[in-house]
Amino acid sequence: MNKHTYSGKNHSNSSEQHRHETVETGSPVRGHGHAEHPHSHSHSHSHSHAPDNKKGLLIALIITGGIMFLEFFGGLATGSLALLSDSGHMLSDTASLALSLVAMIMAVKPASSKNSYGFYRFEIMAALFNGVTLFVIAGFIMREAFHRFSSPPAVASGTMMLIAAVGLLANLISAWSLMRKSGAKDNINIRSAYLHIMGDALGSVGALIAGLVMNLFSWYAADPIISVLVALLILRSAWSVIKQAFHILMEGTPLTLNTRNVQDALLGIEGVVDVHDLHIWTITSGLDALSGHLLIEDHMDQQQVLQQALRLVEENFGIHHTTLQIENSSLKHGELPV
Repeated sequence: MNKHTYSGKNHSNSSEQHRHETVETGSPVRGHGHAEHPHSHSHSHSHSHAPDNKKGLLIALIITGGIMFLEFFGGLATGSLALLSDSGHMLSDTASLALSLVAMIMAVKPASSKNSYGFYRFEIMAALFNGVTLFVIAGFIMREAFHRFSSPPAVASGTMMLIAAVGLLANLISAWSLMRKSGAKDNINIRSAYLHIMGDALGSVGALIAGLVMNLFSWYAADPIISVLVALLILRSAWSVIKQAFHILMEGTPLTLNTRNVQDALLGIEGVVDVHDLHIWTITSGLDALSGHLLIEDHMDQQQVLQQALRLVEENFGIHHTTLQIENSSLKHGELPV
């Protein structure tokens, strides 16, 4: 009997253990292989949950929470909608940053029999929630601004500008801590938190501009006008986060990959006749997965073709979590629904 060895992965908190199963088939050309890439599969190269990530979020959380109270009481004291709206936005941000921190802690929990992928998707859900809250906050800001257009109240512009300047400085420090200590570019969870903070920074800039206009010209309509403009910018940022998070939750193909290109590359392997039921999706930021079936010529060595395919997918497309089933003309199965 010819034996074919298959490898799988069992995730743990600190390392991955590989288990090997040996199954018997009638002959090399009669059986089929279903294997994952036998490698160390460390997530640290692109999807890091190192303490620095948590530290960046924690710094941003502390700063944002402190400035939220400053702007809230400052808005009450000065009568500024721009400050009050920004403090409301920062309340959302404080909750969102806390949620992002919890998501990062949850994501490193080990996989279980009920959650075979672990809790990586918690980060995507947190990002989606953050995006939705940005929409809600922007809606409240715009509603209040429209109410103020008809009879804008007087605002203590000098105090308002001082508080807005402090808020802007704090937001920039928070954004810097996330960019420097966390993966804001590669991690959608961190990116959503970063966009919340940048929205706050825009709010502070808007409050500064509105305060300057009111101080120079006593034109108090500038306060609600600036608030609406900031809300529109917030909506634009929120939509990009929501769209990306929804795409991931719907098992969409990673935006950096083209399924046709992957399929053509696999068809270029010697002996591969057809590639079908090919699926590529994102588990969480920086961690993509692929599964598919390769139909090969009967005389080809299955393990050799499988090894070439796994190496190709990893080296050309950066996907390390790959599962491929090798088939030949003797294997018949019904058409799959997806």
